[in-house]
Amino acid sequence: MEPWNVEICDVTLRDGEQTPGVSFSCEEKKEIARILDAIGIEVIEAGFPIVSANEKACVSAITALGLTARICCLARAKKEDIDCAIDCGVDLVSIFIATSDLHIRHKYRKPREEVLASALDMVDHAVDHGLSVRFAAEDASRTDPAFLREMYREGARHGVTYCSYADTVGCLTPLEMAENVRYLTADLPVPLCVHCHNDMGCASANTITAAASGAFQLHTTANGIGERAGNASLEEVLVALRFKGGVERYDLSLLHDLSAIVARASGIPVSKLKPVVGEHAFAHESGIHIAAMLEDPATYEYIPPALVGGERCFILGKHTGRKALEHIVASHGHHLSEPQIAWVLSEVKHRSEGKCCITPEVLLSIIRRAEEGGTNADAR
Repeated sequence: MEPWNVEICDVTLRDGEQTPGVSFSCEEKKEIARILDAIGIEVIEAGFPIVSANEKACVSAITALGLTARICCLARAKKEDIDCAIDCGVDLVSIFIATSDLHIRHKYRKPREEVLASALDMVDHAVDHGLSVRFAAEDASRTDPAFLREMYREGARHGVTYCSYADTVGCLTPLEMAENVRYLTADLPVPLCVHCHNDMGCASANTITAAASGAFQLHTTANGIGERAGNASLEEVLVALRFKGGVERYDLSLLHDLSAIVARASGIPVSKLKPVVGEHAFAHESGIHIAAMLEDPATYEYIPPALVGGERCFILGKHTGRKALEHIVASHGHHLSEPQIAWVLSEVKHRSEGKCCITPEVLLSIIRRAEEGGTNADAR
């Protein structure tokens, strides 16, 4: 199978920072940018420089890092935004306009043809100053498809490098995304980008489906942070690209490190159940599962933990079996008799059902009691 023809534009530093309550320092932005670059991300969206003098300085600082990744920033279709992007020395500017009738009616209060014409003037201004342009449709998923095709064709005629499709309110399902991408790329002379939000929990799935349907540039954020329910998750998209799209050029072993850095800098903890980078992503309690995994980890792990910088762990609880317990006890350097193992297993299940967390410290205390002869159930 030929690998999918895609690239990543990670927007953690811009859309991720638009998560309510999140503000990265310039040093944090540079740290995140460096690890994104080390992973092999092709485009890093460094910010929205017109927002403030500090934001502009941060975008300029990231541009000056000399990374392999191209640096992008966001701009409205306004001259002052474009000039700000030019001052920052970015490689790519994403010029966006709202395109749905709903947005145009409430934000612009003018005909959509007039909105498009004004935006194309700003595209010309950016191109004339040597910038690559991504011509982006905000609320594209609720926009008249015929108007989108017209917008994208006009953008291509004015020299844009990409056209971008945003599911701004996260209203699409993967089947809808596939249909829309195929329709828009059928006669589009430049690559299509997709930017997905997670309001219905479909952002990563929509992004992967878009890639499989002909989209080229995929927008992501680390840990899936972003406005409201967040964006497509970088770690989920990259793993899917590896296993489903045959894309092997990214260094996935850095994903856990990146996740920890972004969680710390954003103040948003990662859910234990988060795919790829969550604390329980490679944790196993079921005795049936662990017994099989002791023979071959692939029985219950599709993603090898080391591939993404993670570690497998076995957790003790009410579902734990004898084989798993024996393995964990031995890994702590203890060797128990069959009656001792049986008692420890019973004690683990009893405590777990009482909502006691079986931490390593708790387990070691139970083991010590077993070794000291406290294997009578009445000793509880």
